[in-house]
Amino acid sequence: MDNEYRYTDRAASPAVAGEQAARVLRNTYGLLAMSLAVAAAASWYAMAANVGFINPLITLGVYFALLFLNAKLQNSAWGILSVFGITGWLGFTTGPLIAAYAGLAGGMEVVNTALSVTALVFVGMSGIALVTKKDFSFMGSFLMVGLLVAFVCAIVTLFVDMPGLRLAASAMFALLSSMVILWQTSAIIHGGETNYIRATVTLFVSLYNLFLSLLHLLTALGGDD
Repeated sequence: MDNEYRYTDRAASPAVAGEQAARVLRNTYGLLAMSLAVAAAASWYAMAANVGFINPLITLGVYFALLFLNAKLQNSAWGILSVFGITGWLGFTTGPLIAAYAGLAGGMEVVNTALSVTALVFVGMSGIALVTKKDFSFMGSFLMVGLLVAFVCAIVTLFVDMPGLRLAASAMFALLSSMVILWQTSAIIHGGETNYIRATVTLFVSLYNLFLSLLHLLTALGGDD
């Protein structure tokens, strides 16, 4: 098995470690680009086919099943297909949501703004990690707890109509997802993450959560929520 799927050799020279980190980063960005294309195609198909709103519990159930599959396959080339399964499913289930937002007054402008801000945040956070080369591994525990709290809040809003809590969850996801991009990129360049399949999933899910959170926040600020 290729070493890039497994562990960094702690005895490796800085040059070798740096070369490996650069390879993992290139592979991650390449797979992420393909994953975004798959998600966009799946989303477009869902909108073109007029797929109706998909129950969030079904979305989450399939998503976690695919995550489990990805965890089992992440050390093999089959893991790449599981990545496309995750991104394709999330893109497909997001299509009806995007169509709903776009159907609101000024909705397409909100969608485009959310996409633009998501892209800017990704470039900005990745740039900070790459330029400063600071190790942000200390953020790991904080991000895990924060995302768990945000997820619980989001689940509660599926059963209880609490607009304030829904907005708070979206704001938390937007902030934490941005920080995860910074943390994950830092982990790659410092050798803390050597599996580009796992890194791709982390970055894609962060972008996905950031985009949807921005859609909700921008729509709410525009008075259409």
